[in-house]
Amino acid sequence: MPGRRTNFAKVCIFPFSLKDGLLCYRNHVYIPPGPGREKALRLCHDCKPAGHFGLFKTMHLILRDFWWPKIRKDVEKYVNTCPVCQRSKIRREKPSGLLHPLPTPSRPWEIISADFITDLPPSCGFTTILVVVDLFTKLAHFIPCEGLPTAKETADLFLQHVFRLHGLPKSLVTDRGSQFTSRFWKALQKLLGIDSRLSSAHHPQTDGQTERTNATLEQYLRCYVNYQQDNWASLLPLSEFAYNNGVQASTKETPFFANYGFHPRFFPPVIETSEVPAAEDWLQELTAVQQLLLQQLDQAKEDYKRHADKHRQPGPEIKVGDRVFLSTRFLPSHRPCRKLDARFIGPYPVVAQLNPVTFKLQLPRSMRIHPVFHRSLLLPADGVRPDTDQPAPPSVLMNGEEEFEVEDILDS
Repeated sequence: MPGRRTNFAKVCIFPFSLKDGLLCYRNHVYIPPGPGREKALRLCHDCKPAGHFGLFKTMHLILRDFWWPKIRKDVEKYVNTCPVCQRSKIRREKPSGLLHPLPTPSRPWEIISADFITDLPPSCGFTTILVVVDLFTKLAHFIPCEGLPTAKETADLFLQHVFRLHGLPKSLVTDRGSQFTSRFWKALQKLLGIDSRLSSAHHPQTDGQTERTNATLEQYLRCYVNYQQDNWASLLPLSEFAYNNGVQASTKETPFFANYGFHPRFFPPVIETSEVPAAEDWLQELTAVQQLLLQQLDQAKEDYKRHADKHRQPGPEIKVGDRVFLSTRFLPSHRPCRKLDARFIGPYPVVAQLNPVTFKLQLPRSMRIHPVFHRSLLLPADGVRPDTDQPAPPSVLMNGEEEFEVEDILDS
């Protein structure tokens, strides 16, 4: 108001204060740079009452009593590099490793895949089915077996049911079953000039074509098998015909038509067709069909990759020489309860990158498993702090070399 003067006092609020000899920032104990901050982080994250929780809960716990500048950055770094958390926690994000499709074959029966359906009830003396699929035409053969065949018996089945009809393939895609990893099978494939493409450990998506065919065959058998489930072997010829006579989503053609250029008779024709066209016309039509199959397969793989990558992420880059943790999801556990076992073990160095999503690790010889794994089973460990709570056992020198005392033998 005019003629009236008002005095405003400037109030300066200093946020620091002394309480019981401690420097506090707004009722939070200030911790200066040094070992005290790591001790506070360990107290609010590592100890048993803290619980090894994530960033949000650890921040809430530590801010109850402590403060220092850039505290969130230090807490985030400490939590993300905790070795116990890396080994023990389940990953909630999308699996790493985008889809990497197999190459498209250029002709029928150039690349084939094979797999077994096992543990079926006995039927005519058979308990296993060998499924062989052509990756170009999608034509499949369902071969009954008396139990799980050996490598030599598998080779005989291929000779009787695949080679006599289609000749030698260029590549064979399989899982890591003992039949396909034995020295006999490797020597046979090398002798015949067949490229073996084994799936990486615990990643059946590599042989996804056969896995999907297995599911279709099992669905067919469930529809037609009797109550005792002992007549499935007699249904295999009809199931093979039904599968090969059905249109495939990827090729938009039936396997029969893609392989032979015509549809087999399913029942007497309703309308009489004209006489058989000339051989040259038939050959040109078959060639045109197979050219169309190439385009359809390439388009289908692009569609598969686009839809699959929506549920995946590239993940942090892994290079040769990096250290990674390995998921224990598919590994045997020697501890009493698997639910309380670590989710990741390691870290182990990466010694080779076989393709964009497959890596070979340097594992201890005691693990005795195939060392090639898909990206989704690996977790980068570079930057993770050493686990000081579980130090390595001390070594002793025997004849000038390091020796370790065995505490207990868990298994043999």
